[in-house]
Formats: sequence, structure tokens, C-alpha cells
Amino acid sequence: MVRLRSGRDLFHRWEGNPVLALEDMPFRCNTVFNGTPVKIGNEYLLLIRVEGQQGYSFFALARSRDGYHFEVHPEPVLLPAQDRPWNDYECGGIEDPRATFIDGTYYVLYTAVSGRGYRIALAHTADFLSFQRLGYISEPGNKDGVLFPERINGHYVRLDRPFGRGIGSIWISYSKDLLHWGNSRVLLAPRPGYWDEFRVGASAPPIRTDAGWLEIYHGTKMTSSGPIYRTGTALLDLEDPSRVLARCDVPLLSPRTDYERIGDVGNVVFACGAVVEPDTSVKLYYGAADTSVCVATARLQDIVDCTLNGSRPV
Repeated sequence: MVRLRSGRDLFHRWEGNPVLALEDMPFRCNTVFNGTPVKIGNEYLLLIRVEGQQGYSFFALARSRDGYHFEVHPEPVLLPAQDRPWNDYECGGIEDPRATFIDGTYYVLYTAVSGRGYRIALAHTADFLSFQRLGYISEPGNKDGVLFPERINGHYVRLDRPFGRGIGSIWISYSKDLLHWGNSRVLLAPRPGYWDEFRVGASAPPIRTDAGWLEIYHGTKMTSSGPIYRTGTALLDLEDPSRVLARCDVPLLSPRTDYERIGDVGNVVFACGAVVEPDTSVKLYYGAADTSVCVATARLQDIVDCTLNGSRPV
């Protein structure tokens, strides 16, 4: 049992961070970061983004019995597609996976990168070692896609971040079949004067709570030395998730340690998923400075309370 305590942020960093770094990889690469977790029985699986020495990203798999000490599969588990039409949109790599368990199936949304822009791709898997691509489910200029873990009013629901006119907001969309999406609208926009005033994007698949759907998201603030990526939260209505109930005024996790502030991209904490434990503690897995994977913990009720009590009209 890991002791949870107060600190500089609501989320408490594991003292052994990072959980995965370049030295832990069984094959040569540049960096490892932005992993999406699932817990199957007593085993933690972490689908991680790896940047190869060629410069493009792909996915590897790490396993753990305690959620802190991971062993990486000896080979990558998903590479950019080589066959058409898939390689037309993945020739620049695949990035930032988010895994969600829906109706007995693990679905993974990830970003496909090419000269045509960013697109959200959908795949499913039974073991996180082999994947079946199902399709590209966004237009160009979209990323940070996450799925809600259940259908709402008969629809699959997705958060994403289309980008236009220099603005990156979180949008919500609906689908009957996971492939065709519509009824899209802005959900959360950057807030002038706040920690997330420059850009926002979905991080973890939403978590059902009694107070609403808890969305852990990332926000950036632009400074003279570049952007700072922080982690915050919002609560969405359980029956109508397009309705925002609350949004935190302050970030719950900010880059403060050397491993979060110094790396390929400095001043970054970027989550791609969380695990809620039986004791309602939350393990948040995040990329640090685009150079390593870390974990931080908090109590679910504390996160909800902070979102509710630290919120103003959105």
C-alpha cells in the first residue's frame, strides 16, 4: 500500500519515479513517454509511446504486478502501418494512445501522423500484443481522442481536440458505431488568465463518479521560454456529458521535478490514462518532459472535491 499524502500538488508523485526511462527499454530508441494503462486482474499493462532513433513514434507494452515496477516487452507491439491506405496517414508515426474498455472490448484511440496532418485512429485489441485497425475517425487537425467507458443514451461518446485558428479546445462528439461521428460541440475552451489559457486537451478516458464524469485533462500556458503543460480536471453530467458541472481553477499536477522540467520537451506533465484501485486511490500515468513515464497518486474523492470546491462558472 502506497501512502498518499499532501504535497506541492494534489497528486503525489511516486518516490521511485520515473517508472520507465530510456535505460529500461530492451531495444534502442530515443525516448519513452505518454503511456495509457489498463488493469486486468492483478496485472497492470501500460501501452507506451516510444520515439525511435529514426524520429517517428510507435508503441511498446510494459507489464507490472504492483503498478510501479514495469518490464517492457522485448519488441514493439504496434508500428506505423506499412500497407495502404493506412500508411498514407501513419508515415510520420503513431502517438499518444488512450485505451478504454467498452462492452467487453479494449479500444485504443491514437494519433496518426503524416504530411496530411494529425488524425485520430481507432483500433481494438484483446491482449495489447496484436491490434486490429478499424479506421480513422476524425478529419485532419485532430488529436487527443478519448472514449467514455460506456454508451450514454445509446451512443458512444468521444472527447477530442480539433485545432483551428490557433485555438485548441476540447470537443465532444457522438456515434452509433464508433466510426461515424457527429453532433459535435465545444466542451472546454482555454481560459484567459488561467493555467490553461493557451490550449487544452483530453488526457484520460472519463471516470464515472457519483458527482459526474471526471475528466482529467491537460492545459498549457505560454511563457517567454515556451509552453508549460499541467494537469487539471472537470466534472461532466452523467446523463448529458456535454454539460460541464465544474472545472478546477488550479492544476492538480504541475512540472516541478527535474525529470518533468528537463528533457526533449521541457516543463511537461502529460497524462494518457489512470487506474482507479479498489480502495478508490487513483494511479495517474503521465509522460514527463517527453522523456520518461511517471506515476502519481491521489484519492478519487479528493480529486472530485478539489474540482467542485475549486471551480467557478465555466
